[in-house]
Amino acid sequence: MEIKEFFDKNTSTFSYIIYDKQTRDGVVLDSVLDYDPNSSSVTRDSLDKITQFLNQNEINLKFILESHVHADHMSASHFLKKEFPEAKSAIGSRVQAVQKVFGALFNSDLACDGSQFDLLLEDQSITCAGSLSFKTLACPGHTPACCSFLFGDCLFTGDVIFMPDFGTGRCDFPEGSAEDLFHSIQRLYQLPDQTKVFVGHDYCPGGRELRFQSTIGEEKKLNKHLRSDTQLEEFVSFRTSRDGELSAPRLLLPSLQVNLMAGQLPSKEVNGSRYLKIPLTGL
Repeated sequence: MEIKEFFDKNTSTFSYIIYDKQTRDGVVLDSVLDYDPNSSSVTRDSLDKITQFLNQNEINLKFILESHVHADHMSASHFLKKEFPEAKSAIGSRVQAVQKVFGALFNSDLACDGSQFDLLLEDQSITCAGSLSFKTLACPGHTPACCSFLFGDCLFTGDVIFMPDFGTGRCDFPEGSAEDLFHSIQRLYQLPDQTKVFVGHDYCPGGRELRFQSTIGEEKKLNKHLRSDTQLEEFVSFRTSRDGELSAPRLLLPSLQVNLMAGQLPSKEVNGSRYLKIPLTGL
């Protein structure tokens, strides 16, 4: 099994292609569609890097996975599926809970049943992707629908846990829970120490070089927010206090409207243009 990482500097997001070098079967995880909020324009620079790699290596794309409904970047899932129509889009089955919350926020007619995705993944399920297979581990906390994906001894954690010097995902989104995140991470800590961990973001704290891989053993020993001996009350107190200091993600509202629809942009209106909806709060 081979793993190719892609980093979007604008959103500090990692996307991954996991593939079998012999059979060429592969999976894309957490793809990015570039969005500039100042001009409200969508471009595909990040997507093109992924599709170029897929085509150059003649990869048979089986699945387009989402670790959760991202609030910091738009997913390129829909556009990947248009170019690789045999691939199936997939996300954790609890996406329905996220759709209900944000469908109400945007006052939309969004179907809150996960039907925008080809497959809803259940906890502990084993999914075959050609010659590859992966296990879905439900990891609620950051959002209800968060999942980690285990390919052999390689664990892809999305926004659940990051490099040890950056810690864990925030839990202040609707239906988020620091207590749930604690239990989700402790569950991951039951995996063998040598299990490789591939993170969904890296913010290079202290100006260090970009990193995307650690191990369960390193996380248990060194994670600045939650080590293997960290107590529940300690973590919940810290995470709740820390989340109270954080601003909303810069691309929160644009990203959610697209990602709840499995990466599909809003439909064109009668004038041929697409529009995002921004709820107004305050006065």
